[in-house]
Amino acid sequence: MPRTTSPTATATTNITDATDTTAPTATAAARVSVDSLPWEELVTSALLGTDRRPPTPRGGPVPADAPTVLLDAAALHTVRQRAGLLPAVPAARPEPAAPDPRPALPEAARRRLAHLLADRAAPSGSGRRGAAPDLTELIPQWLATANRKGFRAPAALLPPLLDAARARTDLRPQALAFAGPRGLWLAGLNPDWKFALRGTASGTLHPDITDPEAVSRLWEEGLFAERVALLDAVRAQDPPAALALLATTWPAERAEDRLMFLDSLRSGLGGDDEPFLERALSDRSRNVRATAAELLSALPESALAGRMAARATSCVNPDRTGATASIAVEAPHECDAAMQRDGVAAVPPTGRGERSWWLSQLVEAAPLGIWEERFGGRPAEEIVALPVADGWADELHAAWCRAAVRQRNPQWARALLGRPSAPPGTASIAERSKLLAILEQAERASWVAEFIAAHGLSEAFQLLGVCTVPWAGPLGRAVVDALDIARDGGSYPWSFSGVMGLAERCLDPAEADRLEVLTAAQDEQEGASPGAGGYWSEAFQRLVSTLRLRAAMEAELMS
Repeated sequence: MPRTTSPTATATTNITDATDTTAPTATAAARVSVDSLPWEELVTSALLGTDRRPPTPRGGPVPADAPTVLLDAAALHTVRQRAGLLPAVPAARPEPAAPDPRPALPEAARRRLAHLLADRAAPSGSGRRGAAPDLTELIPQWLATANRKGFRAPAALLPPLLDAARARTDLRPQALAFAGPRGLWLAGLNPDWKFALRGTASGTLHPDITDPEAVSRLWEEGLFAERVALLDAVRAQDPPAALALLATTWPAERAEDRLMFLDSLRSGLGGDDEPFLERALSDRSRNVRATAAELLSALPESALAGRMAARATSCVNPDRTGATASIAVEAPHECDAAMQRDGVAAVPPTGRGERSWWLSQLVEAAPLGIWEERFGGRPAEEIVALPVADGWADELHAAWCRAAVRQRNPQWARALLGRPSAPPGTASIAERSKLLAILEQAERASWVAEFIAAHGLSEAFQLLGVCTVPWAGPLGRAVVDALDIARDGGSYPWSFSGVMGLAERCLDPAEADRLEVLTAAQDEQEGASPGAGGYWSEAFQRLVSTLRLRAAMEAELMS
């Protein structure tokens, strides 16, 4: 008959065997030796198998029925552990979470979120996804839409939502905003979710700033994320009051906190911030000084911008020695203490010359408007087109690119970008992406669409990342047309997987029906990669099904 005794009975039998000295056997001795093994050794034996790791101390007797002995020992350990547990010390119940006044999700949207979060935890397959949508990549878009609609997270889904945000840092801002005060309350009870308490303030609701006493108390006693949220909220309503609040504790703040608080001043930066930022130029933290200098240089009328303009124009001037207009450059020969106080780093990165490093920082921090005056009223397009002497063109244009980004200057951004159909200039793809982000959404999409039509998709991936989602009609059509051309040309299909994945998330869902024709499998072309036709068909099927799923998600959040 098979053995059917319970673990408790087995453990009792083992104890009896161990204490019965009248009839010792090898098996009983083995059981006694196994009972003395620590729990970790038993687990190792179970994982590796009793044949490879018998449940016995080194040099001890090996039992004949090792699997049974291992199970009996595990049962005995369990009884011992339960018998040795101490009663838990009672603790005060946590305070209830703050109320969340936002409306509840529609039921269909709640089910969709549960499905998306469950799919995130499912084991991933191998590389190729087939024709089914990748639900994991739709979570950020779902969260953004739900936050835009102003819904609150279902209480039952807060744990998997926080788990998802823990695993993916790119989800955290949207996930914490959606989780709201209940999510922060729950994160305070689980160390695994402590990132929500020390991270940015995007997961907190704006505090009430109408009560000065409550504001002062929260600023002095609140968590870091709460204090950042408070500073942002006060600054949105009353910028001078936010500066006054920050000044009350500024000398006592840690350097990393001063840096984060200073970064909050980017929103709504104006001339009233200049005195505070000027004082920060003497901060004991190098990073704080550099950030203060960067913010001041974004204010064209600031004293620092004026000082930088004087230094930059002493280095870059019209060259009047030749028959045609050009630009002469004489890089600075030293980086004095005044330059360093204004944010110029004296030591260049590895492989960079000192003089070119100092020059680039001066030009980057100088107001762009001075160059039009310096070059006789020429517009930015003409200044950028002027030849630069002695091989300084790349250095100068790169510094102008950073200045345009810092000062949010669309005229200089257009000049440095150039025509999208023209051969790429000195600006890198990364620099052009930052310049594009300055332009209005429609102009940005139109520029990238023309760039793709002229140059294809090989260099456009990073440019597409700065375009507003969903992509405007001309941009979406340019991407799909380029993919279709690549397929018809027999291009290696896997090299376009990144753009295809981006299209799944960014194309307008209304394009699904128009793309249906591309899902049909094509005959293999001569010279094409083996299996390319099937891959392209599968990829377009996934694109169409993902667009339709996004349309359904949007409709569920509208109901």
